[in-house]
Amino acid sequence: MSEIKLAAEARTEFGKGAARRIRRENKIPAVLYGHGTDPVHITLPGHATMLAMRQSNVLFSIELDGKSQLAVAKDVQRTPVNSIIEHVDLLLVRRGEKIVVDINVNVVGESAPGTIHFVEAQTLSVEAEATHLPESVDVSIEGLEAGSHVTAGEVELPSGVVLLTDPEAAVVAVSEPRAEAAAEDEEAEEGAEAAAEETTEAAAESTEG
Repeated sequence: MSEIKLAAEARTEFGKGAARRIRRENKIPAVLYGHGTDPVHITLPGHATMLAMRQSNVLFSIELDGKSQLAVAKDVQRTPVNSIIEHVDLLLVRRGEKIVVDINVNVVGESAPGTIHFVEAQTLSVEAEATHLPESVDVSIEGLEAGSHVTAGEVELPSGVVLLTDPEAAVVAVSEPRAEAAAEDEEAEEGAEAAAEETTEAAAESTEG
């Protein structure tokens, strides 16, 4: 993964009023922390940060006071209505260091005709090298029949990535549409009732005989 460079500025003003002023200047309040260092409060360029955050697990090169530091976003606060970024927590990382992140599940392929699928887990928790973080993982449901499911342990991860989610946890489940399943249940019930009636009638005839 290539690094995305962001030119940061040190921040000395805090509080809601200061945050609003920063955002009016098209900048985003952020904090940089990790490796036992004291948190550093900074501002990030608004447009460039918004564009970068469209991806998952982006590796940033934060340029601050003539120095570059690698970091990943650990928490992003957004407005509930329009998802504008209000604040970013950035974790300092080093090359070769392994960190824990969540990666998105991307379902590919088509299950068997007449079936539908449900995504039980939108993300998987993994451990990966900080400068080679996967953005997502493909989970194939090609040809799977109703009643099938894919567990976390069955998902093929990139080389060097270690699964932390419970391997038995369901990721995708394949089933019949509810309307069809309900119709089949109704047919089964009607068949059972008919069989019961036939048995009753046969017993009655035997008794009369």
